[in-house]
Amino acid sequence: MASTMASESVPVETAHEDMIHDAQLDYYGKRLATCSSDRTVKVFDMVEGETQKSGSGQTLKGHMGPVWQVAWAHPKYGHILASCSYDGKVLIWKEQQGQGPGAGWTKVKEHTLHTASVNSVCWAPHELGAILACASSDGKLSVLTFKNDGQWGADIFNGHAIGCNAVSWAPAIQPGSLITPQQSQPVPGQQSQQTPSVKRFASAGCDNLVRIWGYREDSQSWVEEETLEGHTDWVRDVAWAPSIGLPRSYIATASQDRTVLIWTKDTPTAPWVKTALDPSSALTTPATTAPPPAGKFPDVVWRVSWSLAGNLLAVSCGDGKVTLWKENLKGIWECVSDMNS
Repeated sequence: MASTMASESVPVETAHEDMIHDAQLDYYGKRLATCSSDRTVKVFDMVEGETQKSGSGQTLKGHMGPVWQVAWAHPKYGHILASCSYDGKVLIWKEQQGQGPGAGWTKVKEHTLHTASVNSVCWAPHELGAILACASSDGKLSVLTFKNDGQWGADIFNGHAIGCNAVSWAPAIQPGSLITPQQSQPVPGQQSQQTPSVKRFASAGCDNLVRIWGYREDSQSWVEEETLEGHTDWVRDVAWAPSIGLPRSYIATASQDRTVLIWTKDTPTAPWVKTALDPSSALTTPATTAPPPAGKFPDVVWRVSWSLAGNLLAVSCGDGKVTLWKENLKGIWECVSDMNS
């Protein structure tokens, strides 16, 4: 059978020589980037969900330590990949397509302002520009902005005491814009009534907090807008849900305390309200092990990731299981699928 069922998992032979820390498909789902403790990034071409048998992918070498995360930029900016490492560097890679001597992947930017491991990188929504947020164990967050003249601007500021673990951008679409009538025909000589997109992202830290940062155009600086308190140990990951313009905003956070919290904000001025996922309601619990306490996962929760529509949440737990969660009509989050990795 040429194509595989969606429910089947397809193994990918990466030829990495050590543990793989991240794997990301590009915007079209045609290419897979992986990174590893072997200090390399690899890029594979995908056909119908499988890597092409012809080659073992392209290997990108430049980091001096384990590579924790990779992130694809939007294709309108070209074939661009960011990677972050224990060596304290963020590397931006660009692919020149073709057969000439300059073809293939080259390093176009080395971001070296951090003084400790860089744990997470995340590209902003493409509407905002080619902007990359980075989180580091030195306690700082940085934002790289690609300028039209080919230069990169960098803002760096204190984020979390002890260290920062993850970053995630808010959608560029304003909450409620789908149901709020916009002025379709601007009156000549008047400004359009459409509210501009705000640069905003969330960060997760070793201080057990999630912080929300917004960019102030008047002062040209990043300011902390809100702090989300709810976890009792390091927050390992944060994921801001994509939006189609409905009023409610969602953020998911995963923690060393073995919980996942869903934060909801009903209107732009409302407070964030937290709800814990309850894994005891999950589909399968091995009878051999004692069930964990209510609201606790069996192990540390490492990663959370939303579907493109923002209505399905994948949770990756230290026990090797990935569970999928969905909000029902009563507003209760239910586990709709679980699978062993």
